[in-house]
Amino acid sequence: MLADLTVKDFLDKVAGNDPVPGGGSIAALGGALASALATMVTRLTIGKKGYEASEEVMQHAQTITTRFQKEFIALIDKDSEAYDEVFACFKLPKANDEEKAARSAAIQEATRHAALIPMEVARKALEVMPVIADIARLGNRNAITDACVAMMAARSAVLGALLNVRINLGVLKDKEFVQELQAEADRMEQTACRKEKELLDAVNQDLRV
Repeated sequence: MLADLTVKDFLDKVAGNDPVPGGGSIAALGGALASALATMVTRLTIGKKGYEASEEVMQHAQTITTRFQKEFIALIDKDSEAYDEVFACFKLPKANDEEKAARSAAIQEATRHAALIPMEVARKALEVMPVIADIARLGNRNAITDACVAMMAARSAVLGALLNVRINLGVLKDKEFVQELQAEADRMEQTACRKEKELLDAVNQDLRV
């Protein structure tokens, strides 16, 4: 599994000449990194003097970010597997009309699945963003920039995953499905960028000397 590789081995695999792991898996990795970094900030806050009032919120946030980290890790491999399924469908026989129809249907189904995996990444990354915002607002002030980097990684995960959704939508014939996901993707992108900007604007203002 990709998630079991060392950082160096994973990067070497990404840098190789195979199309996977590609942008979709990297988006999932970004979500995992965002979650892990946010978890670190909660652990630097819980039990620390001066943050007693934030203890309960931090513990709850830690539960959420820890869960998301595990889910994103699983999606690193799921995205690459989805691509492999699409690629395998294009290799199906097409010697006659029956085979061509079966091949076309298989490509459509696999591509639909390949669009839904990065959409799941984007949805989860967007869901973790307000949690990160709370961690930044109430967590250890010495780690506030770490929370900001987590937010930036989450936003990149959303946008990167949505690009992979859109490229798959272009192949699908189910126009209603395409329009629904496209509209959701557009809303998610706007929301993710807004949430990141709100946090970074506030923190940069606080850090200004």
